Amino acid sequence: MSIFTILSLFFGRLALLLVWLLTPLVNRAFQGGWLLPLLGFVFLPLTTLAYVLVYSLSGSGVTGWGWLWVVLALLLDLGVYSSPARRATRTRSRAEGA
Repeated sequence: MSIFTILSLFFGRLALLLVWLLTPLVNRAFQGGWLLPLLGFVFLPLTTLAYVLVYSLSGSGVTGWGWLWVVLALLLDLGVYSSPARRATRTRSRAEGA
């Protein structure tokens, strides 16, 4: 596992946890619910964090260009999860080719 992967896995969770505990932004973005932010914390932390920040900046919800940031964060989350699989595929293909 590379350092970038490790930092990506923990940065989003740490940042989301700090925002959740120290500000009311997460509760405001999810209307006081706890299940969706918890699932976001476990599975898609950067996406959840981007949604909360965009929601708090607009004040009236995520609209228009705000969704671009949420989708970019989703792609980054998916990239972090696919990194070990990509590395295993490369290692397997090198072993078969040798």
